[in-house]
Amino acid sequence: MDLGLSGKRALVTGASTGLGFATAQALAGEGAEVIINSRNRERLELAAARIEKSSGRKPTLIVGDLAVADDIARILASVANADGTPGIDIFVFNNGGPPAGTFDRQPIQNWEASYRLILSSAVEMTRGLIDGMVKRGWGRLVYITSIAALQPVDDLILSNSFRAGVHGFCKTISNTYAKHGITANCVCPGYTATERLTELAEKRATASGATVEAQLQSFAQAVPVRRLGRPEELASLVTFLASNRAAFITGTSIPVDGGINRALL
Repeated sequence: MDLGLSGKRALVTGASTGLGFATAQALAGEGAEVIINSRNRERLELAAARIEKSSGRKPTLIVGDLAVADDIARILASVANADGTPGIDIFVFNNGGPPAGTFDRQPIQNWEASYRLILSSAVEMTRGLIDGMVKRGWGRLVYITSIAALQPVDDLILSNSFRAGVHGFCKTISNTYAKHGITANCVCPGYTATERLTELAEKRATASGATVEAQLQSFAQAVPVRRLGRPEELASLVTFLASNRAAFITGTSIPVDGGINRALL
């Protein structure tokens, strides 16, 4: 199936590992010109080498922290066309998660930092890229959030709160910009084999006295398909949503969770 991504410029944030890396790799495999971002240059260079080896296409690297306003400005300037207009066709928003913990264990500074990391950065990156998409009459916005935004997890209150805000933002702009050929969708990973899940397993294992391996197995057993998700499975959906084939899909929040979200709608 030709997804029509050859020659499209795609920016993927949080792309040095995990879901962001898998997505960048999948987009490059479909012929997109991929730009990858994360905070760590060394890890980003390793990711770029792996993507080039698998796809034959060398990604462009931009180091920057989405929680820092100056870094966002620099990232946006780096992807601009010669005339100053944003030159990105596909924007995949992905970032690390905020600290786990219940409400009583989250000081106000964690709330402020998580707002900048998750919600404010999604808004500001979109603000900086969407005018170019409008000008070209084509664009794809995909926000990787979490199943916790649809079905909150007790000890992930920061993620629950601000990722839900990203969903509200995405749904609203999807209605506003659909007439310009721009789609906007959220993709919601469940328990997926990433560093973030291992960190959560370590925290819960410390609290319960269990081993990390036992906690990861507990996660897997909670999923109806009885295993953890693979990053490339989510990446396949993101790549489809970024394509011409998905032009009539917008304003959605799609779980990739092995059925763990029990809601009917």
